[in-house]
Amino acid sequence: MAMPANDSTSSGMRGIYQRKMLEVRGAFEAGGASGAVTIAARAGALDELVRGLWAQAVGRDSRLGNGISLVAVGGYGRRELFPYSDVDLLFLLDGKLAEKDVKDAIRRVNQEMWDCGIRVSPATRKLAECEKFDAENAEFALSLMDHRWVTGDATLYDKLAEQSVPKLLQREHKAITVRLLELTRARHAKYGDTLFHLEPNIKDCPGGLRDVHVCGWMTKLRAAAASTQKKVGDEGAGPAADGNEFRKAVDFLRLVRCFLHYRHERDDNTLDWQAQDAAAETAVGMTGRKPKKADAAYWMRLYFRHARSVERRVTQMLEDAPATSSRLPGLKRERKVEVVQHGFRLERGRVVLETSTEFGHDPAEDPDVVLQVFGAMARTGVTLGGDAEERLSQGLPLLSAQLEEGPALWHHLQGILKGAYAGDALRSMHALGVLELLIPEFHGIDALVIRDAYHRYTVDEHTFVLIDTLHGLESAQSGGMAEWATRLGGVLRELPHPELLYLAALLHDTGKGRSTGDHTRESARMAESVLERLELDTYESGLVVNLIANHLEMSAALRRDIFDEETVQAFAGKMQTPEALRMLTLFTYADINAVHPDALTPWKAENLWQLFIATANYLDRSVDEERLGAQEESELVHRVVALLPGQKGAVLEYLEGFPERYVLTRTPEQVRTHFKMAMGFAGDPVQLDFRYAPAVSELTLVTRDRPQLFATVAGALAAWGMNIVTADAFSNRQWVVVDTFRFTDSFRTLEMNASEHEAFVKSVHDVMTGAVSVEKLLSGRRRGRRKAPLVEVETRVEFDDEASSHSTLLEVVTQDTTGLLRALSLTLAAHGCNIEVALVDTEGETAIDVFYLTRNGGKLDKNEERVLRRALMQAIEENAR
Repeated sequence: MAMPANDSTSSGMRGIYQRKMLEVRGAFEAGGASGAVTIAARAGALDELVRGLWAQAVGRDSRLGNGISLVAVGGYGRRELFPYSDVDLLFLLDGKLAEKDVKDAIRRVNQEMWDCGIRVSPATRKLAECEKFDAENAEFALSLMDHRWVTGDATLYDKLAEQSVPKLLQREHKAITVRLLELTRARHAKYGDTLFHLEPNIKDCPGGLRDVHVCGWMTKLRAAAASTQKKVGDEGAGPAADGNEFRKAVDFLRLVRCFLHYRHERDDNTLDWQAQDAAAETAVGMTGRKPKKADAAYWMRLYFRHARSVERRVTQMLEDAPATSSRLPGLKRERKVEVVQHGFRLERGRVVLETSTEFGHDPAEDPDVVLQVFGAMARTGVTLGGDAEERLSQGLPLLSAQLEEGPALWHHLQGILKGAYAGDALRSMHALGVLELLIPEFHGIDALVIRDAYHRYTVDEHTFVLIDTLHGLESAQSGGMAEWATRLGGVLRELPHPELLYLAALLHDTGKGRSTGDHTRESARMAESVLERLELDTYESGLVVNLIANHLEMSAALRRDIFDEETVQAFAGKMQTPEALRMLTLFTYADINAVHPDALTPWKAENLWQLFIATANYLDRSVDEERLGAQEESELVHRVVALLPGQKGAVLEYLEGFPERYVLTRTPEQVRTHFKMAMGFAGDPVQLDFRYAPAVSELTLVTRDRPQLFATVAGALAAWGMNIVTADAFSNRQWVVVDTFRFTDSFRTLEMNASEHEAFVKSVHDVMTGAVSVEKLLSGRRRGRRKAPLVEVETRVEFDDEASSHSTLLEVVTQDTTGLLRALSLTLAAHGCNIEVALVDTEGETAIDVFYLTRNGGKLDKNEERVLRRALMQAIEENAR
C-alpha cells in the first residue's frame, strides 16, 4: 500500500508505522491474531516504511534509482518479524554504483528507522560478494537463504535470487552445512543439550525457534546438494511442508515469543516464572479451552511437548546431514551396517526397523524387538531413524497390549539401564511414551517443573542427567572434578549390583508428581509397586527402596560436622551396610551434579568423599575411638609438626581444643599458615589471609575470640557487597579463633579493580581492630531496593539436641539475603550463645546455615531454644526488609 501524499514526510511515515504497531499489538492482546499473523503484519508495515524512506532518498538523489536493491534477509526475509526483533536489511549494490555514493542515503534510512524504535542490522554488499562464503561470518550466508525484495532495483534482486544465491549454495553447501552444524551443536551445548530447563529461552534453547530455522536451512542445503532447480529464498523456513505436529509446535512458539516480547517490551525470549504464570493465566496457545486461570505447570508441559517436536525434527536433520556427521563432535559417527537381531539393524549410527520379523510381525509392535532396540541404543549410542521413530509411535497401542511384566521385562530394563548411553535411550523412550508404558509411575514427573532457583532442569530431565553422571564415572575423567570422579568410579566398579543403583536413580523422584510433602516416602512407596511387577527378590527390592527412601540423607549429613564422630555414627546407623553406603555415595554425587552445572564443587565433592571414608571405616569397625581425641597422634598433626621443626610443643598447644573437623578439612600447609598467624598476635592481634579468585574468594581471620566476632566479619563483607557462599568457624582452648569465609563479589569490585584488594583487606582489618565501626561501614553502603526473589523460601529455624553430645545444633533455612549471616550471628551473640562450629552454605536463593552452639559451656535448654527461635525469626524478617 502506497503512503498517502500528506504522509510522505519522514515523521509522517514514522507515525503511520507506530500507529500500525499499536494496532497489531492490540489485535494480538485481544486474542484475535496468531503469532504468525502478528509477525507478518510487522514485516508488512516495515516494508511500507522502508519503501517510503527509500523513495525519499531517490527523490533527493536520482542516482539511487538504479544499481541498488533493498533486500529483506533473515527473519525479515521470512516475514517473521517479532515485535522487538532486530531487522536484517541488505543494501545490495550492482558493482557499478560506488559504496561512497550511497553511504549517506543508507545512513539516513537507518537513522530514520532507529528514530522509529526499530533496531536495524544493516549490511551493504556487492552482488559478487554474495556468491562468496566466509566461515567466520556464516550468519550472513544463512541469512541470504531467506531473502525477499522490498524496494529498489528489482532486476538486480532477480540476479541475486536466481543466480548468486543458488550458485553460492550449490558450490558451498558442504562448507555451509558443516558450519551450521557446528554453530547448532555449540548453541545446544550452551544449554546443556536439553530443552527441559525450568526457565527456557524459547529462541535459542534446543527445541526453540532457532532450531526451526535450522530445519529450514537444512532443507534448502539439501536441495542445493541435489542440484535441484527450485528457486531458493522465498518459501520461508519450511515448516509448512512438515507434519502437522511440527507445524503446531512452530505456531505455538511464534505465539509465545510474541507474548514475551510484548510482556517485556524488548527482545527478551526467556520464559521466566513470572512469564509462565502470566501465559498460563491468559491461556496462551491453549486452543480448545479457556479456563479463568490455567495451572503454570500444565502450561509448561504444553510448551515442552511442542519444543520436543521441534527438537526431534532438528536432531533427525542434523544426524542425517550427508558426509558431515563424522567430522563433528556430538553427532553420531557413520557405522557399517550391523544386523543385531531379528527385527532391526544399525546403519550409519541409526536404528532401522525391518519391514517384518521372521515370524511376519511388525517389529514396532513386538515388545522383545522394541526393548532390544532401546538396549542397543543404550549400549552403542545410536539413535532412532525417522521411520523407526514414527513406526514405534504408531505401534504403541498394540505394543501395550502385548507387553508382559516380571523377570523378562526386568532383564530388558536392566540391560538398558546398564548401557553407557542409558540416559539418551531413556530420553527417547520417554519422548515416545514407551518408558511410561513400562513404568506408569514415571508419567507424573513428565516435564514437571518444580520451582526452585537452585535447580535448572525439569524433574524428568534431572533424573536422566543423574543417570548420565553415574555412567560418566565409568570412563576416563578430565577437568576440575576428575580427582573425585576417578575415586568414585572405583567405588562404582565395586558394586555387585549396579543395575539396582540405576533403577533407584530412575525412580527416586517419581513421588514429586503426587506428593506435596515428603516426596522421598511417596517415591519409595511407588517404587515398591514397580519392584513387585518386576518380581525382584526381597534383598534387591530392599536395596532399591531403602536407597530411594534415604536418598537425601547424605546431603543432610553434609550440612553437619562430618568430622564429628556422632555425625558419622548417626549416618552409619541409617546405612547399615557397606553396599548401601557405596550406592548412596554414588547417588548423592550424581544427584548434586544433576541439580545445576555449578552445584557440584570440589569442596562439596571432597566433603562427600570424607564422609564416605569415615562412615565406611565405622561400618568396618576400624575406628579407634581413643584416637579421635588424641590429636598429637594424628598423621596430619605429624605432617604439620614436620613443617615446623623444633616447635612441636607450640603446635600441639595451638591445636588443642580444635574440633577434629579443623585438622581434617585443612592441609598441613594451611594449618602451618594459621599457626604462624596466631604466633604473630604480639605484632598484630588481627591476622588476615586473603585469597582472591574470580569465581569464589576466601578470607581467613585468625584472632582472639570475643563477642560478636563472627557477626562483625560478616558485616564487613556485606558492606563491600560480598555474598557469603560458605563459611566455617573454629576455636581452640586458648580462645584462638580461625574463621574462614568464601564469598562471591556481587558488584565485581575486586575483579575490575585489582588495586582495591589491599583496600578491602585494610577495611576488614580496621573493623576487626575497632578503628572503624562495622555500623559506620554498613551505613556507607547504599542499600537499594531489594530485588524480588525468584522463589519464596519458607523460613525454618530448628534445634537438634541429639546430634551432638556437647552442643545444641541449630539449622536455619531461609531466603538468602545480603547481611543475613551478620543478622543471625548478632542475634546468637545477644543471647549469650557461643558458636563452636559454623557451617554456612547457599543453594540458589536458599541459605542453609548450621551452627553448633553452647551457652555457659553447655547445651541450650528448651526455654532458651524457644526464646532464641523467636529472636532469630524476627532478625531474619527485619534483615529482609
